[in-house]
Amino acid sequence: MKDRSHDDAMADLFRDDPAMAAATLNAILMDGDQGELLVTIRQMTKAFGGLPAVAKAAELNATQLYRTLSEKGNPELRSLNAVLRAMGLRLAVQPLSEPAPHV
Repeated sequence: MKDRSHDDAMADLFRDDPAMAAATLNAILMDGDQGELLVTIRQMTKAFGGLPAVAKAAELNATQLYRTLSEKGNPELRSLNAVLRAMGLRLAVQPLSEPAPHV
């Protein structure tokens, strides 16, 4: 029996449970870890047909999307929104439980 990679296992989970995919992204966004966010989005692209299919659905260049989602990538909000929409998700803004101090 061949072991599956962690990325493949996560892609299966995200494909089977979109609510979990959204909750995972929300948790990462709360922590503010961009590297972890990019890894998770790369895993999610596998769940939604692979990076070329997601790039096409998001109307983005696949090569540029590979770079954008790489370890050193820095996605623009426009690209991030397009990728998430292609996967049936979206970014949302919510108030913090504690208001930010006034400066």
